[in-house]
Amino acid sequence: MEIELISATEGLDFSLLNLFLLAGFVVQSVMVLLILASIICWAIIFQKILFFGRVKSQTSAFESAFWSEDSVEELYEGIKRNPVGALQRIFCAAMDEWEKSHSTTGKLIAGASSRIDRSMSNAVNNEINHLSRGLDFLATVGSTAPFVGLFGTVWGIMNVFSEIGIQENTNLAVIAPGIGEALAATALGLLAAIPAVVFYNNLSTKANSLAARFDDFADEFSTIVSREIEQMELRVE
Repeated sequence: MEIELISATEGLDFSLLNLFLLAGFVVQSVMVLLILASIICWAIIFQKILFFGRVKSQTSAFESAFWSEDSVEELYEGIKRNPVGALQRIFCAAMDEWEKSHSTTGKLIAGASSRIDRSMSNAVNNEINHLSRGLDFLATVGSTAPFVGLFGTVWGIMNVFSEIGIQENTNLAVIAPGIGEALAATALGLLAAIPAVVFYNNLSTKANSLAARFDDFADEFSTIVSREIEQMELRVE
Protein backbone atom coordinates (compact mmCIF):
# COMPACT_ATOMS: atom_id res chain seq x y z
CA MET A 1 0.00 0.00 0.00
CA GLU A 2 2.77 2.39 0.94
CA ILE A 3 4.60 1.59 -2.30
CA GLU A 4 1.43 2.33 -4.26
CA LEU A 5 1.03 5.72 -2.54
CA ILE A 6 4.62 6.64 -3.32
CA SER A 7 4.32 5.62 -6.95
CA ALA A 8 1.00 7.45 -7.29
CA THR A 9 2.48 10.72 -6.11
CA GLU A 10 5.72 10.46 -8.04
CA GLY A 11 6.13 13.35 -10.47
CA LEU A 12 3.65 15.57 -8.64
CA ASP A 13 4.97 19.05 -7.86
CA PHE A 14 3.75 20.31 -4.49
CA SER A 15 5.63 23.60 -4.56
CA LEU A 16 3.61 26.66 -3.59
CA LEU A 17 3.93 28.13 -7.09
CA ASN A 18 2.64 24.98 -8.77
CA LEU A 19 -0.21 24.63 -6.27
CA PHE A 20 -1.16 28.24 -7.02
CA LEU A 21 -1.13 27.63 -10.77
CA LEU A 22 -3.28 24.51 -10.41
CA ALA A 23 -5.80 26.18 -8.10
CA GLY A 24 -9.15 27.49 -9.22
CA PHE A 25 -9.96 31.18 -9.54
CA VAL A 26 -11.47 31.53 -6.07
CA VAL A 27 -8.57 29.81 -4.31
CA GLN A 28 -6.07 31.80 -6.39
CA SER A 29 -7.85 35.01 -5.40
CA VAL A 30 -7.64 34.04 -1.73
CA MET A 31 -3.93 33.26 -2.06
CA VAL A 32 -3.19 36.56 -3.80
CA LEU A 33 -5.17 38.47 -1.17
CA LEU A 34 -3.26 36.80 1.67
CA ILE A 35 0.12 37.34 0.01
CA LEU A 36 -0.66 41.04 -0.52
CA ALA A 37 -1.86 41.36 3.09
CA SER A 38 1.35 39.72 4.31
CA ILE A 39 3.53 42.07 2.22
CA ILE A 40 1.66 45.14 3.51
CA CYS A 41 1.96 43.86 7.09
CA TRP A 42 5.72 43.47 6.81
CA ALA A 43 6.01 46.94 5.26
CA ILE A 44 4.06 48.40 8.20
CA ILE A 45 6.12 46.40 10.70
CA PHE A 46 9.49 47.60 9.40
CA GLN A 47 8.23 51.19 9.02
CA LYS A 48 6.86 51.23 12.57
CA ILE A 49 10.00 49.71 14.09
CA LEU A 50 12.13 52.45 12.52
CA PHE A 51 9.56 55.14 13.34
CA PHE A 52 9.21 54.16 17.00
CA GLY A 53 12.97 54.04 17.37
CA ARG A 54 13.27 57.55 15.95
CA VAL A 55 10.43 58.88 18.14
CA LYS A 56 11.97 57.34 21.27
CA SER A 57 15.35 58.90 20.47
CA GLN A 58 13.80 62.33 19.76
CA THR A 59 11.72 62.15 22.92
CA SER A 60 14.73 61.32 25.12
CA ALA A 61 16.81 64.08 23.51
CA PHE A 62 14.12 66.73 24.05
CA GLU A 63 13.45 65.66 27.63
CA SER A 64 17.15 66.07 28.40
CA ALA A 65 17.23 69.48 26.70
CA PHE A 66 14.04 70.63 28.41
CA TRP A 67 15.10 69.77 31.94
CA SER A 68 18.63 71.09 31.48
CA GLU A 69 17.52 74.42 29.95
CA ASP A 70 17.19 77.32 32.40
CA SER A 71 14.62 79.19 30.32
CA VAL A 72 11.78 77.55 28.41
CA GLU A 73 11.41 80.76 26.39
CA GLU A 74 14.95 80.35 25.03
CA LEU A 75 14.31 76.71 24.24
CA TYR A 76 11.08 77.67 22.47
CA GLU A 77 12.78 80.39 20.41
CA GLY A 78 15.31 77.85 19.18
CA ILE A 79 12.82 75.25 17.96
CA LYS A 80 9.51 77.01 17.26
CA ARG A 81 10.15 77.51 13.53
CA ASN A 82 10.90 73.83 12.93
CA PRO A 83 9.90 71.55 15.81
CA VAL A 84 11.30 68.05 15.33
CA GLY A 85 9.70 65.16 17.15
CA ALA A 86 6.47 64.63 19.04
CA LEU A 87 7.49 66.30 22.32
CA GLN A 88 8.79 69.38 20.55
CA ARG A 89 5.46 69.77 18.73
CA ILE A 90 3.53 69.31 21.99
CA PHE A 91 5.79 71.84 23.72
CA CYS A 92 5.48 74.34 20.87
CA ALA A 93 1.68 73.99 20.85
CA ALA A 94 1.63 74.95 24.53
CA MET A 95 4.07 77.83 24.07
CA ASP A 96 2.15 79.13 21.05
CA GLU A 97 -0.97 79.37 23.19
CA TRP A 98 1.08 80.92 26.01
CA GLU A 99 2.19 83.73 23.70
CA LYS A 100 -1.33 84.22 22.33
CA SER A 101 -2.67 84.45 25.88
CA HIS A 102 -0.84 87.72 26.51
CA SER A 103 -2.54 90.96 25.60
CA THR A 104 -0.77 93.82 23.80
CA THR A 105 0.00 95.32 27.21
CA GLY A 106 1.74 92.14 28.31
CA LYS A 107 -0.96 91.07 30.74
CA LEU A 108 -2.14 87.48 30.82
CA ILE A 109 -5.64 86.92 29.46
CA ALA A 110 -7.97 85.08 31.82
CA GLY A 111 -8.34 81.32 31.27
CA ALA A 112 -4.82 80.90 29.86
CA SER A 113 -4.12 77.74 31.86
CA SER A 114 -7.15 75.85 30.53
CA ARG A 115 -6.44 76.93 26.95
CA ILE A 116 -2.84 75.78 27.19
CA ASP A 117 -3.99 72.44 28.61
CA ARG A 118 -6.42 71.99 25.72
CA SER A 119 -3.72 72.86 23.18
CA MET A 120 -1.36 70.29 24.68
CA SER A 121 -4.14 67.72 24.91
CA ASN A 122 -4.95 68.15 21.22
CA ALA A 123 -1.28 67.94 20.30
CA VAL A 124 -0.83 64.78 22.41
CA ASN A 125 -3.88 63.15 20.79
CA ASN A 126 -2.53 63.97 17.31
CA GLU A 127 0.82 62.39 18.16
CA ILE A 128 -0.83 59.29 19.65
CA ASN A 129 -2.98 58.90 16.53
CA HIS A 130 0.19 59.15 14.45
CA LEU A 131 1.81 56.43 16.57
CA SER A 132 -1.10 54.03 16.17
CA ARG A 133 -1.59 54.61 12.44
CA GLY A 134 -1.31 51.29 10.59
CA LEU A 135 -1.61 49.11 13.69
CA ASP A 136 -5.32 48.59 13.05
CA PHE A 137 -4.40 46.92 9.74
CA LEU A 138 -2.12 44.48 11.58
CA ALA A 139 -4.93 43.71 14.02
CA THR A 140 -7.38 43.14 11.16
CA VAL A 141 -5.05 40.80 9.27
CA GLY A 142 -4.15 38.95 12.45
CA SER A 143 -7.79 38.26 13.27
CA THR A 144 -9.19 37.58 9.77
CA ALA A 145 -6.38 36.01 7.72
CA PRO A 146 -6.80 32.48 9.19
CA PHE A 147 -10.51 32.56 8.34
CA VAL A 148 -9.84 33.83 4.82
CA GLY A 149 -7.33 31.03 4.37
CA LEU A 150 -9.83 28.53 5.77
CA PHE A 151 -12.42 29.76 3.28
CA GLY A 152 -9.96 29.04 0.47
CA THR A 153 -9.31 25.57 1.90
CA VAL A 154 -13.00 24.71 2.18
CA TRP A 155 -13.64 25.94 -1.34
CA GLY A 156 -10.68 23.95 -2.67
CA ILE A 157 -11.82 20.74 -0.95
CA MET A 158 -15.32 21.24 -2.36
CA ASN A 159 -13.74 21.33 -5.81
CA VAL A 160 -11.79 18.14 -5.03
CA PHE A 161 -14.96 16.25 -4.13
CA SER A 162 -16.65 17.64 -7.20
CA GLU A 163 -13.77 16.39 -9.33
CA ILE A 164 -13.95 12.98 -7.69
CA GLY A 165 -17.65 12.80 -8.51
CA ILE A 166 -17.08 13.79 -12.13
CA GLN A 167 -14.17 11.40 -12.74
CA GLU A 168 -15.43 8.67 -10.40
CA ASN A 169 -11.84 8.17 -9.41
CA THR A 170 -10.37 8.38 -5.90
CA ASN A 171 -6.81 7.81 -7.03
CA LEU A 172 -4.35 9.76 -4.88
CA ALA A 173 -2.75 11.27 -7.96
CA VAL A 174 -6.12 12.85 -8.80
CA ILE A 175 -7.07 14.24 -5.39
CA ALA A 176 -3.64 15.07 -3.90
CA PRO A 177 -3.01 18.25 -5.94
CA GLY A 178 -6.49 19.58 -5.11
CA ILE A 179 -6.06 18.93 -1.40
CA GLY A 180 -2.58 20.43 -1.54
CA GLU A 181 -3.79 23.66 -3.14
CA ALA A 182 -6.65 23.86 -0.63
CA LEU A 183 -4.34 23.46 2.37
CA ALA A 184 -1.92 25.98 0.88
CA ALA A 185 -4.58 28.67 1.38
CA THR A 186 -4.74 27.90 5.12
CA ALA A 187 -0.94 27.92 5.31
CA LEU A 188 -0.82 31.36 3.70
CA GLY A 189 -3.50 32.59 6.08
CA LEU A 190 -1.41 31.53 9.07
CA LEU A 191 1.71 32.94 7.44
CA ALA A 192 0.03 36.34 7.24
CA ALA A 193 -1.72 36.20 10.61
CA ILE A 194 1.05 35.04 12.97
CA PRO A 195 3.55 37.89 12.34
CA ALA A 196 0.68 40.40 12.28
CA VAL A 197 -0.51 39.35 15.74
CA VAL A 198 2.99 39.12 17.25
CA PHE A 199 4.12 42.52 16.00
CA TYR A 200 0.75 44.16 16.68
CA ASN A 201 1.11 43.28 20.36
CA ASN A 202 4.75 44.37 20.41
CA LEU A 203 4.21 47.65 18.57
CA SER A 204 1.07 48.46 20.57
CA THR A 205 3.09 48.13 23.77
CA LYS A 206 5.74 50.50 22.40
CA ALA A 207 3.07 52.96 21.23
CA ASN A 208 1.42 52.93 24.66
CA SER A 209 4.78 53.49 26.34
CA LEU A 210 5.53 56.52 24.16
CA ALA A 211 1.99 57.84 24.62
CA ALA A 212 2.46 57.62 28.40
CA ARG A 213 5.66 59.69 28.10
CA PHE A 214 3.78 62.33 26.09
CA ASP A 215 1.04 62.49 28.72
CA ASP A 216 3.59 62.72 31.53
CA PHE A 217 5.38 65.59 29.84
CA ALA A 218 2.10 67.41 29.20
CA ASP A 219 1.10 67.03 32.86
CA GLU A 220 4.49 68.22 34.10
CA PHE A 221 4.54 71.21 31.75
CA SER A 222 0.97 72.06 32.71
CA THR A 223 2.10 72.15 36.34
CA ILE A 224 4.96 74.48 35.44
CA VAL A 225 2.62 76.79 33.53
CA SER A 226 0.09 76.86 36.39
CA ARG A 227 2.83 77.72 38.84
CA GLU A 228 4.08 80.53 36.59
CA ILE A 229 0.57 81.96 36.20
CA GLU A 230 0.03 81.95 39.97
CA GLN A 231 3.34 83.74 40.51
CA MET A 232 2.38 86.36 37.91
CA GLU A 233 -0.95 86.93 39.65
CA LEU A 234 0.79 87.31 42.99
CA ARG A 235 3.19 89.89 41.54
CA VAL A 236 0.26 91.87 40.14
CA GLU A 237 -1.41 91.92 43.56
